Amino acid sequence: MDFKRLMAFFAIALLILMGWEKLFPSPKPTPAQQAAQQQQQAAVAQNEAALTAATPITVTTDTVKAVIDEKSGDLRQMTLLKYQATGDESKNFVLFNDSKEYTYVAQSELLDAQGNNILKGVSFTAAQKDYTLNGGKVEVRLSAPETNGLKVDKVYTFTKDSYVVNVRFDVTNSTGHPVNLSANYNVVRDSSEPEGQGYFTHSYVGPVVYTPEEKFQKVDFSDLDDDAKSGKNEAEYARQTKTGWLGMIEHHFMATWILQPKGGQTVCAQGNCTIDLKRRNDNLYSAGVSVPLATIPANGTSQAVMNLYAGPQTTDTLVQVADNLQLAKDYGKVHWFASPLFWLLNKLHDVIGNWGWAIVALTIIVKAVLYPLTNASYRSMAKMRAVAPKLQAIKDKYGDDRMAQQQAMMQMYKDEKINPLGGCLPMLLQIPVFIGLYWALFASVELRQAPWLGWIQDLSRPDPWFILPLIMTATMFIQTYLNPPPTDPMQAKMMKIMPLIFSVMFFFFPSGLVLYWVVNNLLTIAQQWYINKSIEKQRTQGEVIS
Repeated sequence: MDFKRLMAFFAIALLILMGWEKLFPSPKPTPAQQAAQQQQQAAVAQNEAALTAATPITVTTDTVKAVIDEKSGDLRQMTLLKYQATGDESKNFVLFNDSKEYTYVAQSELLDAQGNNILKGVSFTAAQKDYTLNGGKVEVRLSAPETNGLKVDKVYTFTKDSYVVNVRFDVTNSTGHPVNLSANYNVVRDSSEPEGQGYFTHSYVGPVVYTPEEKFQKVDFSDLDDDAKSGKNEAEYARQTKTGWLGMIEHHFMATWILQPKGGQTVCAQGNCTIDLKRRNDNLYSAGVSVPLATIPANGTSQAVMNLYAGPQTTDTLVQVADNLQLAKDYGKVHWFASPLFWLLNKLHDVIGNWGWAIVALTIIVKAVLYPLTNASYRSMAKMRAVAPKLQAIKDKYGDDRMAQQQAMMQMYKDEKINPLGGCLPMLLQIPVFIGLYWALFASVELRQAPWLGWIQDLSRPDPWFILPLIMTATMFIQTYLNPPPTDPMQAKMMKIMPLIFSVMFFFFPSGLVLYWVVNNLLTIAQQWYINKSIEKQRTQGEVIS
């Protein structure tokens, strides 16, 4: 019974903690998407040709290196200069890209009352091809020739120590009559998965929307595929709003249009903004919003302003950009546990100044809070371990007589005042907290390139010398020794192999996650060893074991 209880716990912990992706798989490319790869590649090739035709405009700041297509005015590349690439530490992380590897760009345009792009077929030009931050801000002005009586400038403003890009349209109306326009903003990408996505380290990639009414919503690529096939808009998300934000997220990074900056005015002042998530005809996916603008009087001017956040999901930064933007840091279905745990981790880091030691401190605090639950479980296991010889004697005495064997075991449990299932519930109650800790650490870009000590210089990457995973393996074997031994020889062999099987995956986990488990296991070993000794002492002295 005890072995079955332990096996059940380990199985549940493994499935939920490590196999969450198996139970609740994130959307993968559908056969329809895969069949459309040739079309998508052709569209990428066209985009590359368009970008080559017009000289790219390069903007370099202290945080980013951006490439704007001079012809279309689209933001087509964004390299984050303070972050290393996931697969190659010698390179910088590339967020936006428009190449054969993947497509991920930010687009914006002006539409007339009929929904037509007023600058279709018209090219922008800029005063220079390279811009470098010199001071607090750098501005890139793209000018289009007057078309149908409208003169439009598109202005990008990059700010020092910021991942917020301000995108502004300056419009002059020379038509002689009032003009009604709307601004359309899109984040466009393909369905390819970023580097670093693995079976046990898989996070959501795709469109997200936040509105005060509908809160935070993720919209899978597969839902947009269904809409494209049916010709209906059935994907569930907020379609009208006065404020909020929308865009695309992936592990550690994001790109979102901000409808209302923190402490500022909403861009939807002239009426509801319309959100549109879709799979386009070129098989790229778009997270877009249409913003109605105030009527531009005859011979008058107007501006359309929008902020784009394109950068890391750093909580302290996101909370300053827009209300509830930190929700884009996706903790999945356990955000109720992960969010407060990361809050505590962040506070500990503020005091300690090192993310590795903050993880150690957090683990100790969580272990202390859960002590009443874990203590009940470990005392139950210690009692079962203490009576293991009696259980073996009963099995030897009754042999294949299962009925007599079960009756004798139940009587022994009654005499020893042991509940063989007494440790199950406390263990199960801990699982949501463990999962929350797992996602709080896994989803935190703050651990990226964060050193701990010595050989650990990046808590988001696997241990380069496998020292922590080896310690993890050793602690699991020690825990097996401290647990009640199975009476069946085959089960005993399985219990010896299980720690090795479980620990293999930790060789590929981020070192920050492994550090948490190592510290947790060491504390567990100390607690279980102390309880085992206490129970053994009480039995030796003939005391009543409570």
